[in-house]
Amino acid sequence: MSTTIRTQEEIAARVKALEAIMIEKGIMTTGAVDRLAEIYENEVGPQLGAAVVAKAWTDPEFKARLVEDATKACAELGIGGLQGEDMVVVENSPTVHNVITCTLCSCYPWPVLGLPPNWYKGPEYRSRIVREPRKVLREDFGFDVPDSVEVRVWDSSSEMRYWVLPERPAGTEGLDEKALAALVTRDSMIGVGPVASTPPGQA
Repeated sequence: MSTTIRTQEEIAARVKALEAIMIEKGIMTTGAVDRLAEIYENEVGPQLGAAVVAKAWTDPEFKARLVEDATKACAELGIGGLQGEDMVVVENSPTVHNVITCTLCSCYPWPVLGLPPNWYKGPEYRSRIVREPRKVLREDFGFDVPDSVEVRVWDSSSEMRYWVLPERPAGTEGLDEKALAALVTRDSMIGVGPVASTPPGQA
């Protein structure tokens, strides 16, 4: 078993144990836990970030506002709230690829990306992505960034949460915002994966 998988399983076990204790002591109910998960899976999460990205791809003026002040631009679309008070978008280009992490804990822009994945919170990713980003992207995520492209790693904190504006894929000029949003994944907004020219799961 790899260190990454073992760490993810350990974190998941701790979360389940804490959840069970809080329910047992009456601090939280099973229904409240389920509702919280539902909110971040279906109402707040990567689909909202994907909609922001798609709008930025099709509206240059909105894109400029997003890069200048991500929190304010997202608020134009009714997106914001807890863990998204101070967001910064970093834009990918043909010569620069951006990746986000949080070396101290797991600070993360919840309103646009949902809850952070377990690997994002794991100490291995948090430490290695800073030291050897190309190797981590290639070995852990199967994402090979060309040597000609500079990789920049951004360290989020409780005061500032970064996320990535990926490049729009070639061949998508005829797609509308809804179709474009379907191409955008959580991983592409973290910077650990590319944006495909077809939605995930489709050939």
